[in-house]
Amino acid sequence: MIIDDLVKQKGAWLAMDRDTGVVISTRIRLARNIRGARFPGWMDKEDTIKVCSRIKEAFAKVKVLHEQVYVDMGSVDAMEKEVLKERHLISYELAGKGIGSGLILAENEHTAIMINEEDHIRMQTISPGMELESVWKKINAIDTESEKYLDYEFSTGLGYLTSCPSNVGTGMRASVMLHLVGLKLTNDIDKVIKGLNSLGLAVRGMLGEGTDAFGNMFQISNQSTLGETEEEIIEKLVRMISSVVAHELNARDRLMEKNRMLVLDHIGRANGILANARLLTSREAIDLLSILRLGIYYGLVKNISVPLINETILLTQPGHLQKINGKILSSEERDELRSEVVRRKLKEESR
Repeated sequence: MIIDDLVKQKGAWLAMDRDTGVVISTRIRLARNIRGARFPGWMDKEDTIKVCSRIKEAFAKVKVLHEQVYVDMGSVDAMEKEVLKERHLISYELAGKGIGSGLILAENEHTAIMINEEDHIRMQTISPGMELESVWKKINAIDTESEKYLDYEFSTGLGYLTSCPSNVGTGMRASVMLHLVGLKLTNDIDKVIKGLNSLGLAVRGMLGEGTDAFGNMFQISNQSTLGETEEEIIEKLVRMISSVVAHELNARDRLMEKNRMLVLDHIGRANGILANARLLTSREAIDLLSILRLGIYYGLVKNISVPLINETILLTQPGHLQKINGKILSSEERDELRSEVVRRKLKEESR
C-alpha cells in the first residue's frame, strides 16, 4: 500500500519549486553503526532481525521525524523495490536484502533511513534545489536526536566507524545533482569532471555510482570523510558547485551565440520525437526530456514546465511504469507505454 501511494506522488528530489535551471536537488547521507554489533554483512539472520527491530524502535522516538512509515524489505517485491530505487530512496544493495532490512520514510520522502544495508544505518535527507546548508541542518538534527536512543560506533581518533573504510570519519556523503547539458553539448564536460576529480570530488550519473549520466544529469559529491568536519566538507562543495554552475551557464550562453541553429535543431527534434514517437527507451526519453529542459531555460519551449518534465522522467522509469500498470512488462511493452505516457503528459501541459 505504501508503494501504491508513492507512485502517485512527485519525488522529493524532482519537486522543482526552487529550480535554477541547473541545480536539481541536494542530498546528504550519514552512515552509522551500532556499537558492539557486527556489520550487516557479518551478522546472521537472527542478529539482523534484532538490530533492525532495535533501530526501528529507536527512530520511532525521534521527534524531528514526522509522518514515519516503515517498509520491510522482506515484504516488498522486485517491482516495488525498483520503484524505491528510482525515487532514490534505497540503494541497489538494500534492494537485494530481505527480512531484517528495511526503510523508514518520513516527511513526504524528504528523509529516508535504510536499515542493515552496508551499514546498520544509512540516513539521508533530500531537497530540491541547492540546499546544502539547510539539508545538513535537518539531517544533523535527526542524527543528534537518534543518538539519545542508539549508541554508535565512534573513535575519538577516527570518528564514526563504518563497514567501508572510505566512509570512516564523518560518515557523510553530500551530493548535488545538476543538469549540465550545456557543458555536454560544448564538449567541455570531461574537462570539468577531471578538474573536480583532482579536487577530491566524485562525479556520477543520475542513479549514482557506476551509472551513466542519463539526461545530462550528474551527481557531484565529496569523496573524503576523514580529516575534515561536516561543515568544511559542505563549504568546499558549495564553492565547487557554484563554480560548476557558472561554467554551465557560460556554456549555454556560448551555445546560443555560436551554434544557435544547432540548439534550435536539438530542441525541435526532441519536441517532435516526444510528441509523436510510438516507442521510447528509458535512456532516449530522459535524454530528449533533458533537451526540452534546455529549451525551457532559453524560453524557446513555452507550453511545458520544468516540474512536468521532472514528473515525466520519474513516471517513465521501468519500475514506475510497471507498478502503475499493475504487472510485469516486457522491454518492448515498456517502450510503448512510455511513449504513451510522454505524449499524454506533454499534451496535458500544453492545453
